[in-house]
Amino acid sequence: MEKNWLTLIKFGDKKAFRQLYNAYANTAIRTASAITKNREQAKDAVQETFIRVYRQIGSYDESLPFDPWFYRILTNECLRVMKKEASHSKYVEQIELSAPYEEEHLFDLYSLIQSLEDHQRIPIILKYIKGCSEKEIAEILSLNQNTVKSRLFKGRKRLKEQLMKEDSE
Repeated sequence: MEKNWLTLIKFGDKKAFRQLYNAYANTAIRTASAITKNREQAKDAVQETFIRVYRQIGSYDESLPFDPWFYRILTNECLRVMKKEASHSKYVEQIELSAPYEEEHLFDLYSLIQSLEDHQRIPIILKYIKGCSEKEIAEILSLNQNTVKSRLFKGRKRLKEQLMKEDSE
């Protein structure tokens, strides 16, 4: 179904774009919120992502999976928005969690993930929340696959340390 939408969107079909938007918007917001740690920045990044997808759909190679292309754009928009906002303000508001993350044990783990530095947090989110492969993460973040593996390893190690610390308290 997704391939059909993409082909139709290339021909300017707004209904197909609306269907693609409806299919991706909620997960895009959650992913962007996890990356930016700020719901308003996430909304801005998602809006810009869909604008870029619409404008650049002609450059998308339909023989390749859509998700890595989409999430590369989303991740780049999140980083751009964060950089822009960082120059305006040092204040970072707490992320608003949507229903799937409200359970207490998920909230604790999610909070720990949010405490990671960007270079570890973003690959962890893409791998374990979005289900991207290490190769896809490398493509999305324009990194070497070994760098992604290293960041995932160090991020998991840091999370484990934090969980052990919480358990001992």
